[in-house]
Amino acid sequence: MSTARERILEATGELLATQDALAISTRAICERAKVGAPEIYRQFGDKQGLLTAVADIGFERFLAEKRRNPLTDDPVADLRTAWDSHVAFALRNPHLYRLMFTPTGDAKPQAIKEAQAILLKAVERCGAAGHLRTAPELAGQSILSANVGVCMTALSFPDLFRDPAISFAVRDAVIGKVTGDEREDTRIGTATVLARTLLDTLTGTAPVDATATTPPVLPRSLPGA
Repeated sequence: MSTARERILEATGELLATQDALAISTRAICERAKVGAPEIYRQFGDKQGLLTAVADIGFERFLAEKRRNPLTDDPVADLRTAWDSHVAFALRNPHLYRLMFTPTGDAKPQAIKEAQAILLKAVERCGAAGHLRTAPELAGQSILSANVGVCMTALSFPDLFRDPAISFAVRDAVIGKVTGDEREDTRIGTATVLARTLLDTLTGTAPVDATATTPPVLPRSLPGA
């Protein structure tokens, strides 16, 4: 028989399948879990503590999928596979993903550190193979930041940014920049340019125009959006 804690976690996860975390009431959780409201506070301290615990479970699933990604003789290709699996998880679990990567309150899911560690190992494999242009830590942070950014944009503005070509273009621009495996990409030129500009800034390689007095104007939307 499942415990009250397990039922509360399961109920919250089920509600997250169709609702944003902020829209889920403690009453709805209690009704689904068949517990009284005080049980949530007894088990988790408050609703935020419960949501942090659910996010941690989400990260366990996320990291399990990461560990199942195949390793080949091409570590750069493996980075692209890892990127794509990250995006696929986000699209399958939109509300859970937002909870995991945009936490509120002081308690943050600690599993993000393991996600970084897994990515760092993948980046270090690229370095060992001679395919790394910057420090492994910065390369990993840049890739993860861009990966999360693509996912959050696709989830927040699906009509504009859900096209898989956008993810592929940014993926190849970001990974190409840090590994040197840059490809000519004609799928979505503006996204590629923006991604490369972002990576130039993150890695400190962006050319600086000392005479410039105003920032460049970026396009309001992507072509065909």
